Amino acid sequence: MNVIPSPVHLLDRARSTFDLTTLERAIYGSNQRREGMRPQDFDVDPQTGFFPPRPLPHLPAAFSIWEESLAGAQQALRLAENQTPAAVAKRTAGERWRANVRSWPVLNIGDLRDNLRCLQRAHMVLAFNLHYYVHSMPKANKDALVHIPAPLAIPLAAVSKELNIAPVLTFADVVLWNWEFVDPEQPLSVGNMRYVNLLSGTETEAAFYTASAAVELKGVEMLQIIEGFVNLADTSEYSSVAKIYRDLCQLKTTVEELTEIFRSIRSAVDPHSFYWIVRPWWNGADTKANGQPGWVFDGVPNYASFDLAGPSAGQSSVMHALDIFLDVDHKLVHHRQPAPSEANKKAEHGFMERMRRYMPGAHREYLNRIGSVPRNVRQVAEATPNLREPYNAVVDTLKRLRDEHMKIATLYVITQARTTPPASAGIISVEEPKGGPAVGTGGNVVSVTLKASRDATQRTRLSDA
Repeated sequence: MNVIPSPVHLLDRARSTFDLTTLERAIYGSNQRREGMRPQDFDVDPQTGFFPPRPLPHLPAAFSIWEESLAGAQQALRLAENQTPAAVAKRTAGERWRANVRSWPVLNIGDLRDNLRCLQRAHMVLAFNLHYYVHSMPKANKDALVHIPAPLAIPLAAVSKELNIAPVLTFADVVLWNWEFVDPEQPLSVGNMRYVNLLSGTETEAAFYTASAAVELKGVEMLQIIEGFVNLADTSEYSSVAKIYRDLCQLKTTVEELTEIFRSIRSAVDPHSFYWIVRPWWNGADTKANGQPGWVFDGVPNYASFDLAGPSAGQSSVMHALDIFLDVDHKLVHHRQPAPSEANKKAEHGFMERMRRYMPGAHREYLNRIGSVPRNVRQVAEATPNLREPYNAVVDTLKRLRDEHMKIATLYVITQARTTPPASAGIISVEEPKGGPAVGTGGNVVSVTLKASRDATQRTRLSDA
């Protein structure tokens, strides 16, 4: 009880440093009142965060061909590179599956436009079908363009426009929208959900989605703290400063728990299977270093401008919310110390912003709202000596989380890129490593991007003076 000062003690400390008028002006410039925010307005649930509180409903009967295609894909299809006898035996069934997709009528999505959950379901179903189609198709010429047939390309582009999301498989599709209840009578939790669509059909893939879900659901605690800060009616009041102090202390604990979830991935997800069997299904047309050819969306104008990198943990809205709240400067806009290294300067400074384009538009608007407050929590802490310590403690904890993330990326991507595929992958020939850096599913150079992110977090720390 003595660790966190009571509001009375905190106010006494504040009075010893500032009078009311000075405190208000130092933090805010004036006594500004904030416009509140309701998470529901951005399709963010108060209890489940970026997850919908219930599984998405199946599409209406008029769109059953999309659902039926996805339901049959896992049994009919294998990666095109898989040369095991079992995979080769599936080739005829796979071609029938793809021919069926090409034969679909081009369905108009007009009847879905007024139903958000149906639009989300349509995007998930079509995006899974897209990746099944592309990555199961044998290619005589590995550099040839891949044509996405119009009956798949046109509605996927249309649904994506409605949701303001990329027309490709995203983190939202594989993690946020791709589950069902174990017990429908119980609320959503990691233990009460199972993942339905698995491109590889492996436990490794399911375990990765489950670990990602654990991060998202734990992150709801962070969202509640962030929303509390945004919704403070008058952040210049002493009671508001006391609340910020308590919330920063709680936020540190939550980030520590997130770090433990990150650490648990190593015992739940097999690195070799992840890299060679699961990850190839996620590759998009923008993953240049993986040798993926371009994708042509037949019947869709301006498809060359589409974002098509595929799903990545970098698209997690909950982690972006934390960065925005703490004012982590990934783009090196501010002159903070220690100065960025030469490697940091060469990193893709727009990576986090690019990843936001793969989020549902409503979630992107939510992040914009968090970032639009008159004074962010870093500025408040910088102007209030008693808030510096708890603020820096959160930043230090987030930096340790990113250290853990770098270890995971090294094990699951960088190290595995130097290994040979397992026999179950059926990959007979593998190109010799070219000596270039390992690339993530988001199309970024893994080591450089993560180090730059970690260092940007460290530079967020306020000086102790």
